[in-house]
Amino acid sequence: MKKYLVAAVSVFVFSTQAYAQDQGKELFLTGAKPIACAVCHTLADAGSAGAIGPDLDELKPGKEQILKVMKEGMGAMPSFAQTMSDEERDAVATYVSSVAGQ
Repeated sequence: MKKYLVAAVSVFVFSTQAYAQDQGKELFLTGAKPIACAVCHTLADAGSAGAIGPDLDELKPGKEQILKVMKEGMGAMPSFAQTMSDEERDAVATYVSSVAGQ
């Protein structure tokens, strides 16, 4: 019984993470407001080659760093705190932190 419970929880966690990554990639490419991340940032997994913001494959930012910058903004990058939900920002951060530099 315990094995089945562990397996069920593992499947749920994996599918939740996969969904967040799919949603995060979609938001990175087209859904972020006021401007999509891919316009400014390079990220090989997304096929983006932005030249305004840092190359995320070189930077390899962690999830917490991404969340902080998305919430507060930095340099030319605006804050996304008013234009994206916490869940949307979390999905983007999960996606970028898991694929940057791969």
